Amino acid sequence: MPTRYIGMGYWEIVSRQMSIVTKSQQSRFKDAKVAVIGCGGIGGSVIEQLARMGVGKINLVDKDIFDLSNLNRQLISGLDTLGKEKSYSAKERIRNINPYVEVTAFNEELNEDNVEEVIGDSDVVIDALDNLVTRVIISRAAKKLGIPYVHGAIHGTMGQVSVYTPETKSYEEMFQLPSTNKKLNEEIIEKIKGLNYGVPPVIGPNPNIVGCLEAFEAFKIITGVGEVTYSPKLLTFNILDLSSFNIVEL
Repeated sequence: MPTRYIGMGYWEIVSRQMSIVTKSQQSRFKDAKVAVIGCGGIGGSVIEQLARMGVGKINLVDKDIFDLSNLNRQLISGLDTLGKEKSYSAKERIRNINPYVEVTAFNEELNEDNVEEVIGDSDVVIDALDNLVTRVIISRAAKKLGIPYVHGAIHGTMGQVSVYTPETKSYEEMFQLPSTNKKLNEEIIEKIKGLNYGVPPVIGPNPNIVGCLEAFEAFKIITGVGEVTYSPKLLTFNILDLSSFNIVEL
């Protein structure tokens, strides 16, 4: 942090939002830890907003590196990050935005063996993925550990966001996945993978909108401000039609 800003501190960074939340509510967010799984399109937006809103700790997970195809949408990507690990680049980005956030970066793929280590002490887990199998793994682990799980997804110009807890309909149940109530063996994993249809199209603003919405769902969960979009409610939209923003129940 430049010398001229030392002493301004955490509360100065979040001062413009303090007419919206109480100091007690903001303090909850300051003391909270959020796990963000994925540091790409959606994840970059999630990470940016969490840091700017003043979360206390973030665990970042991503095994990929940035390439040119990321530049149309991924906020952490730039010419200076091409070929660099997304998780470590995200950590540096947070340091540049809000040095009061404690960041742990995992440059690895999340799986059944390491998921509880990564998310176990988190207050909220945010899904910023495009991988259905990993989503199932995270949603199951979060349910087992009693951690709210914020889901977001995009396709082209469409997006969706919802939140799951042990008390709500699960992610798998809500979308009627073939893995529902079944062990994740090789056969089931292949069935889930079969639901993916190649690399999805995406335009820049869309994942960033979803990421902002997911970050704010986490903020609402932790602070108690506003109404959380709990399952079976699902926020859906198409950015080609702003009147399409809607809450549906599945």
